[in-house]
Amino acid sequence: MNGQQLSRRFYEEYGGPMLTEQFGAYEDQIAVGIVGEGSDCFGYDDEISRDHDFEAGFCLWIPERLEHELEFKLSRAYGKLPEEFLGVARAQASFGGTNRRGVMLIGEFYSRFTGRPGVPETLMEWLYTPEYSLACAVNGQVFRDDLGEFTRIRRELEAGYPEDVRRKKMAARTALMAQSGQYNLERCLKRGERGAAALALSEFVQNGLSLLFLLNRRYMPYYKWAFRAAGELPEYGGLAKRLSGLIAGGIPEAGDSCKGLLNDVEEICREAAGALKKQGLTDGSWDYLEPHAFEIMERIRDGELRNLQVMAG
Repeated sequence: MNGQQLSRRFYEEYGGPMLTEQFGAYEDQIAVGIVGEGSDCFGYDDEISRDHDFEAGFCLWIPERLEHELEFKLSRAYGKLPEEFLGVARAQASFGGTNRRGVMLIGEFYSRFTGRPGVPETLMEWLYTPEYSLACAVNGQVFRDDLGEFTRIRRELEAGYPEDVRRKKMAARTALMAQSGQYNLERCLKRGERGAAALALSEFVQNGLSLLFLLNRRYMPYYKWAFRAAGELPEYGGLAKRLSGLIAGGIPEAGDSCKGLLNDVEEICREAAGALKKQGLTDGSWDYLEPHAFEIMERIRDGELRNLQVMAG
């Protein structure tokens, strides 16, 4: 049983009855589920995950207008639920803290991830909100939301970046892939600077992964789960496998040929360019990715975003 299944069972056996019996007048205004930080929210938890931040519990999201009349009472009732469920302990809730489970105001919950009590309001806010934060805001499961307020914001975020923001981010990722993988990696290797080459390779792979998620109109999660999540994307799965093999293979030992590594980088870049062309973001036939980045920039409608430096965002 994973964390989401544990959370749902705990809610169904104890949380649901508690709401019905003690908060019947408010029950249809309380959203319940498990969303946010943690491998269990992504559905990736396993036995190793249980050594930290793993608990039997769930989230209760309430509108800000009910803060004064409901938050404290509901938090106290939640705190009185069994301290252990199916052999898994429940973390001690601290009223007014930043717990991962328990009672939360809807706006405050989303503010942790977007900086706003809902979705980002401007294109610039969208651009500079970390991808992993947005991934946390839309993961997990919502067990119940009769009011629909929590789910409305969730669905707006699930729709993905505004198209101009997506294009700006893709231009930046493409430019950085060219700089780190197609240009600097070979130069570092020729100088025998294996540490610098490893950093260049890491930069290339991280930007390649981010581009892969952007191509799929999804948010890339925290780096620990990025490859796991990439394997679940609907398109360009081969690109994820190539990137994984590249970073896992590392930098060749001094004296060994680097031709295979550099060929793999170029093959990934060709595949990325093909994906960009397929989505109508570039028409060029260059092997080097940088010109594609500038083509993408030209297709951004918003002037403020289009005039940013190509690697910004």
